[in-house]
Amino acid sequence: MAKRIKDQSTEEVILQAARNVFIKKGMYGARMQDIADEAGINKALLHYYFDSKDKLFEKIFMEAANHLFPKVNEVLNSDAGLFEKIEKFCDEYITVVIENPYLPLFVMNEVNQDPVYFMKKVWGAKNKPDPSKFLLQIEAEVKKGTIKPISPLQLMMNLLSMTIFPFVAKPIFQMNLGLDEFQFRHAMEQRKKEIPKFIIDSIRK
Repeated sequence: MAKRIKDQSTEEVILQAARNVFIKKGMYGARMQDIADEAGINKALLHYYFDSKDKLFEKIFMEAANHLFPKVNEVLNSDAGLFEKIEKFCDEYITVVIENPYLPLFVMNEVNQDPVYFMKKVWGAKNKPDPSKFLLQIEAEVKKGTIKPISPLQLMMNLLSMTIFPFVAKPIFQMNLGLDEFQFRHAMEQRKKEIPKFIIDSIRK
């Protein structure tokens, strides 16, 4: 029992260290030695728990994905009003990705390499996003005249692209605008309110 607790504790220290390094350097810039140094252990011990950077990253990614996708599904399939769903979607998505900024770019890279395998692996039967109720809700609001005529697909794309793109383009924003980590994080916290306000104001009658 004591050894298992110790193993679990060491593994969690390694996972947290890896999260810190991946956030700072990204998946491709991080090295196993960086992670070992961050965790305060030697590289041999790190390899005892995780024999490759890819496996370590995959575990961290799956933990974050399993946290994010159910939350998104819960929002999209709730009985909340359309505007409230837009607000909650932005808040939930940005909250998770601020703490796991490598998620969007990693998803895009993996999807482009083997979309079928990746989607099955990440989503499975439980996590697969189901926007059908949300799309029907948009269509119903258009018919009722409460929002301006807009394609449900286009509205969904606007919502996704406005939340995802800043994280994918983070290095560009930081280099061209001179943003440090704190400033970028603060800007993304602001976007939790700015995105829904922009979208809702654009479709509200």
